[in-house]
Amino acid sequence: MLYIQFLFLLLMLYLGSRYGGIGLGVISGIGLAAEVFIFKMPPTSPPITVMLIIMAVVTCASILEAAGGLKYMLQVAERILRSNPKRVTLLGPLVTYTMTFMLGTGHAVYTIMPIIGDVALKNGIRPERPMAAASVASQLGITASPISAAVVYYLSQMTNVAPGLTLMSILAVTIPATLLGNLAMSLYSMRRGVELEDDPEYQRRLADPVWSQRIKDTTATTLDEKLPVAARNSVLVFLLALAVIVVIAMFPEIRTQSAGAKPISMAVIIQMMMLAFGGIILLVTKTKSSKVPEGVVFKSGMVAAIAIFGIAWMSDTYFQYAMPSFKTGITAMVTSYPWTFALAMFVVSVVVNSQAATCRMMLPVGLAMGLPPALLIGIMPSSYGYFFIPNYPSDIATVNFDISGTTKIGKYYFNHSFMAPGLIAVVVACLIGYPLAMVLI
Repeated sequence: MLYIQFLFLLLMLYLGSRYGGIGLGVISGIGLAAEVFIFKMPPTSPPITVMLIIMAVVTCASILEAAGGLKYMLQVAERILRSNPKRVTLLGPLVTYTMTFMLGTGHAVYTIMPIIGDVALKNGIRPERPMAAASVASQLGITASPISAAVVYYLSQMTNVAPGLTLMSILAVTIPATLLGNLAMSLYSMRRGVELEDDPEYQRRLADPVWSQRIKDTTATTLDEKLPVAARNSVLVFLLALAVIVVIAMFPEIRTQSAGAKPISMAVIIQMMMLAFGGIILLVTKTKSSKVPEGVVFKSGMVAAIAIFGIAWMSDTYFQYAMPSFKTGITAMVTSYPWTFALAMFVVSVVVNSQAATCRMMLPVGLAMGLPPALLIGIMPSSYGYFFIPNYPSDIATVNFDISGTTKIGKYYFNHSFMAPGLIAVVVACLIGYPLAMVLI
C-alpha cells in the first residue's frame, strides 16, 4: 500500500508540474486531502518557516527592485561584460551566480540574459555558450546564498542534530563547491557547439530578411538609462543587510538575549533583517510601496511560496507516515552508496522545480534516516535538477532571448542546451562538496 501511495504522490507532483507555479501548490493540496481522508495519514504541520523566509527575502528584494537597485546592479554587471566581451562565456555565468547569491533567488536572470546574448553575438561568439551556462548558474547559486530559503531551512533543521553548525559552516562548503561547478561548466561551454558561421540555424536566420534585420538591429543595454542616486543607495543598504546577517551568524552571542538562554534561530534573524532592511530601503530611497508588488521578483517569489506550501505539506505528510517502514532498507543503501541520496534529491527536484521545496521534502527524510550532516550538506547542490526537463521559466526565457537560434530545445526534447552544463555543474559541485564537508563539518 505504501508503494501505491508513493505512486499517487508522484502523480500529483506530475499533474502539478504541468501547470507550474501556483498550480503545483494547489494540486498538491488535492493530494494532501486524499492522503488524510482517503489513505488516513495524519497531517504534518505546513511548511511555515520556509514560506516566511521566502516572503521576507522576496519582500526586501522586491523593494530593492522598485527602488531601482536591481537596474543599478544590472548596469554594473553590463559594464563588466562589455569591458571583457571575449570572456563572456566565463563572466556571464559568474554574473548570474553572483546576482542569485546576493538576492537569494534566481528570478533576476531575465533582465541580464538579453545583454549576455547581445555581447556574445556582437563579438562573434555562439550565444548558446554563455547564455545556457548563465541560466544554469543563476539556479546553482541558490545553495550558496546566505538568504536563500533552501540554505536557511537546512540551517534551521540541522542545528537540532549538529548544535555547533552555523550558517558559515554550510556556506564554507556550498560556496566553493558551486563556484567550482560553475567554473567547470563555463570551461566546457567555451568550446561547445559549432562556430556561428557553421551553424545552420543561424545561417538560415541570416538569410531570412526579417530575422536578419532583427539580428542586426537588436541592441540590448541598460547603460543608456540614467538612474537616480536612490538606486545606488538601495544596493548599498541591501549589501549592508547581507553583511549584518553574516556577522550575526558568525557571532552567536549577538543573538543571545540573556545568559544561559538559547540563541535566536538564524531563520528568525533572516526574516527579521530582511523585513527591517526592506523598510530601511523604503525610507532611505522614498520608494512608493505601491510599486513593490509590480516587479518580477515579487510576483515570481510569492508564486514560489504558494507552490512550496502545497508540495512540502503533501510530501512531508507521506514521508512521515512511510518512514518507519522504509528506514532500514533505505539507510543501508545510502550508507553504502551516499550518491544514491543525491540522486534521489535530484530526481525530486526535476519534478517539483524548486530547490527550497526539494530540501523541505528530502532533508527530514535524510535526518530521520540518521544520515551524517556532512553528507547532507555536501550533496546539497543535487537539489538543483530541474534543468533536466526544459520547462523552467529561466530556461524557456533564455531560449526566447537568443535571437541567433543557437540556444534551443532539441528535437528529442532532452537534447537541449541546458543538459550538459547542468549535469557538469551539479556533479562537480557534489563531488567537491561532499569531501569538503567531510573535512569542515
